[in-house]
Amino acid sequence: MKNQMSGQVKSVIILGGGPNRIGQGIEFDYCCCHAAYALKEEGISSIMVNCNPETVSTDYDTSDKLYFEPLTFEDIMNIINKEQPLGVIVQFGGQTPINLAVALRRAGVNVLGTSSESIDIAEDRKRFKQMIDKLGLLQPNSGTVFTFDEAKKVAGSIGYPVLVRPSYVLGGRAMEIVYDLEVLERFINEAAKASGEHPILIDKFLEDAIEVDVDLIGDGETFVIGGIMEHIEQAGVHSGDAAMSLPSYTLSPEILRKIREATYSLARELNIIGLMNVQYAVKDSKVYVLEVNPRASRTVPFVSKVIGEPLAKMATKVMLGRKLKDLGFTKEPVPSHVAVKESVFPFNRFPGIDVMLGPEMKSTGEVMGIDTDFSSAYLKSQIAAGQKIPKKGNVFISVHDRDKKSVISVARELKDLGFGIYASSGTASVLGKNGIPAKVLPKISEGRPNILDLMKDGKIQMVINTPSGRIPRQDEVKIRSQVILYNIPYTTTIFGAQATVSGIDTFMKKVLKVKSLQEYHRDMKKNKKTGHARVTRSRNN
Repeated sequence: MKNQMSGQVKSVIILGGGPNRIGQGIEFDYCCCHAAYALKEEGISSIMVNCNPETVSTDYDTSDKLYFEPLTFEDIMNIINKEQPLGVIVQFGGQTPINLAVALRRAGVNVLGTSSESIDIAEDRKRFKQMIDKLGLLQPNSGTVFTFDEAKKVAGSIGYPVLVRPSYVLGGRAMEIVYDLEVLERFINEAAKASGEHPILIDKFLEDAIEVDVDLIGDGETFVIGGIMEHIEQAGVHSGDAAMSLPSYTLSPEILRKIREATYSLARELNIIGLMNVQYAVKDSKVYVLEVNPRASRTVPFVSKVIGEPLAKMATKVMLGRKLKDLGFTKEPVPSHVAVKESVFPFNRFPGIDVMLGPEMKSTGEVMGIDTDFSSAYLKSQIAAGQKIPKKGNVFISVHDRDKKSVISVARELKDLGFGIYASSGTASVLGKNGIPAKVLPKISEGRPNILDLMKDGKIQMVINTPSGRIPRQDEVKIRSQVILYNIPYTTTIFGAQATVSGIDTFMKKVLKVKSLQEYHRDMKKNKKTGHARVTRSRNN
């Protein structure tokens, strides 16, 4: 096909994610590759702009033409002026190309898909808040600041704890949960460096909330949810690090209804053409909107594989003018199986590092476990991520005061499964009062043998250690760094501990079966289920 104005072959430029780094990696490269494949199917030449030699998008046979150039406005405009494409796709490279959308629009570039105006509404905190208020949705109390004095006032009026984060960044860079004024002053300077000329965002942090990710595809008229993913770790762990279940495994039908309604109203308001990701927090039966990303998210490959539908490829065709009805995708697919995404971390390459997770992303990859029930799927995901799930032995438990009540049921189940329990003095006291015997270990500085000695001697098969705060005690850091040294499975959240113990129970009672992804997709199409996969475990069990 020829471009009537230029006489050239019709082409579209795809902006990649740039150098692979924590927070922006292979998930976006997957989307860029699918965009190139979709363009080929539509008879349009694909021009990839990326500068990472370690990605599939820069392979010689992925796109029709490759520019191995930096993803800066000047470099991209030079390429556009030379190639004269039909348009540019900014949705598939993560935050880097999204940050260029407004500048490209001002330069007269045809940004394909969701308009750069809608992108700016989602990224600009004040405009975003106006949209949330207009739609009657809930959002944690928040404010925007540039200086520490402003931050002090906003945090004081919102109430601690607060989430401090720069705007227009990916991977939770320089993002922190802050519990007091002293810590706020330290982290506000880091956020200011990352934010540059953009404001720093301060949000009320919802403790013990359940976080939810939703991926949606729209063509401007029809909007379809691809998947609703429930995080296993509570809110506060970056979505790129959190384990997730698709479909949800504990959320009520009423909460899911609220999430769907909110997602569709946001998609209509932003006139989404292509992909959109929304992150929610669920607390006290209320659904709060945390953020909206009018682009592909890092969960798109996971959702696509679970439901058997290539979301990025379909989104590319939608950006070219195709309709979801024509593509046969008009209804949310709810799988009859359960899939759990788990993150993979590089901690074993950094001796002495603290494995505690937080709002700044640390993972470098991910795996997926699939089965007919949540416990089995979660267990498979842990095995795939390299966790040595024990069937017997001893577990060390030391948790923050706020987690002591919740850990009782976890410890009781471990005891019933035949595990011996070691604990710190405070945790052991609570367990003992509830009829769960635990051997008390001294603090590392107070005597031996302590937990480090027992781990070294191979007497501890799992560690449950929730942090005492964002600035952890030295004992905690030593314990959490040593689990990596001796490859001992561990969890730093109560929700993660509950899921792990459920997986151990399954591991001891049934033989895991292996089935291909294609078989799961075939079963899903056969069943044509409109409800949710059955829930075999809740957070309150």
